[in-house]
Amino acid sequence: MEMIFGVDIGGTAIKFGAFSKEGDLQDKWSIPTDLSDGGRHIIPAVAETVTKYLSKRKEGNLRIVGIGLGIPGPVDKNGYVKTCVNLNWREFNPVKELRSFFPRITVVAENDANAAAFGEYKKGAGKACSSMMFVTLGTGVGGGIVLDGKLWTGARGLAGEIGHVRAYEGETEACNCGNTGCVDQIASATGIVRHMRLLLQESGEASALRGEKELTAEIICEYAKKGDVLAQRCIGTCMGVLGKALAWFSHAFDPEVFVLGGGVSYAGEVIAEAVREGYRKNLFLLEQGADIRLAALKNDAGITGAALLALESEGQR
Repeated sequence: MEMIFGVDIGGTAIKFGAFSKEGDLQDKWSIPTDLSDGGRHIIPAVAETVTKYLSKRKEGNLRIVGIGLGIPGPVDKNGYVKTCVNLNWREFNPVKELRSFFPRITVVAENDANAAAFGEYKKGAGKACSSMMFVTLGTGVGGGIVLDGKLWTGARGLAGEIGHVRAYEGETEACNCGNTGCVDQIASATGIVRHMRLLLQESGEASALRGEKELTAEIICEYAKKGDVLAQRCIGTCMGVLGKALAWFSHAFDPEVFVLGGGVSYAGEVIAEAVREGYRKNLFLLEQGADIRLAALKNDAGITGAALLALESEGQR
C-alpha cells in the first residue's frame, strides 16, 4: 500500500495525517513542537515520527511516496523559508532537510493557510467548485485562493492575504504589519475580544458578559447565540468588516464560494450569517455574489491539503 503524509507544523503542535494514494485519511495524530535551538529539531522530529509510524504498521508492503508540509509563514516554490517567526526559522529550507531523510520520495511545502485552502477545495466545502477562497479565522486572519484546481499565490505570494486588507474605518492603533484598520485587527479571535472589551467599556447596556472573568472569542460567540445584544453587536461589527473585505475580493476575482475556517468559525452560523450580511451590504454590480460557507474539514484541512499537494506533485514526476 502506498501512503502520503500531510504535516501541519504549528508553533505549539505538529499535526500528522496518513493518507492513502487516493487521498483518503487513514490515521491522524500530533506531537508537541520543539522550538529550541532555532527550531532545528522540528524536521528531524517529523522524519522520526513518520518513520516510527511506518514501522508500527503491520502491512509488509506499506510504502511512503510523499510528504506535504504546511508552514505558518511564506514559502517559496522550492520550499525555502526566509523567516518563520512562529517556528524560529531564519533562512531555512525544510523541504531540502526532510529530503535528506527521505531521498527517494516527493517532499513539498506550502504556507499553512494555502494548504488548508487546497484541502477544503479538494475534499471539503469547496469540493466541486471551480474557484474558491478560503479564510482562516484564528489568532489572526489568513487566506488562500484556488482557481481551476490550482493554488493561486500570485507573483510574490501575496494573493489571498485578506488579514492585512484595510477595511475597518476609525481604527487608531497600529496592526503588527504597521498599517491601521486591518481585517486582522477586528475579525480575528483577538480582535473580537478586543472589540467586545471596548463595547463593554463604552456602553452602559446590560450584558451577561460583564460577569465573565475571562473573555474569549468562543464565549462571546456563545452569548451572541443566546441573544445577548452586546455580544451580537460585537460579532456583527467584527464579521461585518470581514464581509466587506470579501466583497472587495469578489470584485477583484469573483470566486464561486468563500469558505470560512479556523477556530472562530467553529461557532457556526452566528459567524457565517454576520459575514454574509457585511458581504451583501458591500457587493455591487451583482444581486447575488459568492456563496459563503463554513469549512467542512475543520482541524483536518491543513494536513489534508498538504498531503494532496504532495500527491499532486508526486503524480507529475
